[in-house]
Amino acid sequence: MRNAFANEVTELAKNDKRIVLLSGDIGNKLFDDFKKVDSDRFYNCGVAEANMMGVAAGMALSGFRPVIYTITPFTTTRCFEQIRVDVCYHQAPVIIVGTGSGLSYAELGPTHHSLEDLAILRTLPGLSVLAPCDAVEMRLALRAALQQNNPVYIRIGKKGEPVIHTTLPHFEIGKSITVRQGNHVVLLTAGTMMPEALKAADLLEGKGISTEVVSMHSIKPLDGAYLSLAAKRFECIVTIEEHGLIGGLGSAVSEWYIRNNIHAAQINFGTPDEFMHEIGSQDYAREKYGLTAENIAANIVVRLNRI
Repeated sequence: MRNAFANEVTELAKNDKRIVLLSGDIGNKLFDDFKKVDSDRFYNCGVAEANMMGVAAGMALSGFRPVIYTITPFTTTRCFEQIRVDVCYHQAPVIIVGTGSGLSYAELGPTHHSLEDLAILRTLPGLSVLAPCDAVEMRLALRAALQQNNPVYIRIGKKGEPVIHTTLPHFEIGKSITVRQGNHVVLLTAGTMMPEALKAADLLEGKGISTEVVSMHSIKPLDGAYLSLAAKRFECIVTIEEHGLIGGLGSAVSEWYIRNNIHAAQINFGTPDEFMHEIGSQDYAREKYGLTAENIAANIVVRLNRI
């Protein structure tokens, strides 16, 4: 995803001189091509992310379209106050990109895990929160964000994630994308958990459970029209995310149903209310927290037998 981001922001910058790229002391070689387009529009702001956010807000209010890029915890939790006051309060059209989200950097410990970013950022007025499932959606999300007049947060993976979409889907902030159609249950998936969701759907299909898989790339605003129909169409609504169970996609969907007085059987998959103190790979971390196709499918089968 990060290579696709570097390529896309470079291509967009060729035709839009308002675009400036701010990096928190990472990706210098990654952005060599961007610097060839215009080295004066690339800023390595160092390990000073709070200051970088303030700089971006000032640029946005001066007519530029700043794009911030660094590892997710350092562009979200580290500078939450600046996102809230400098960016959102002033409705500055800053695009904040968090790379290596979720447990992508599991081997580097809790300082590099981002399991709270969706929860805290979706509370901020005027901020759109996106979690594209692959490089294709990431490119489309960046293009869509540049058309907004409000700040946008885009949560992406690190590298090596499989491409899900073989053709360009219709992408719109606030509208979900159906990746696979089904009739019994629906898996609403945020970000890079999509491959596991598709594997889980295969396992469920093998047990005769027709499973729809949806990329809920827009965490805020949610696709309320789809959620309303889903409550009528499916026996169970399932959310899957590499994020804490408190405040993420699952919570957002639950809150939406409560606000709209709609009953829907729901299962939420995410990480529990704890820090992960062990060191291991992303696959190890997903296994630990049950974010695997096998565990997801098994729990859904049990739940359906109880409905």
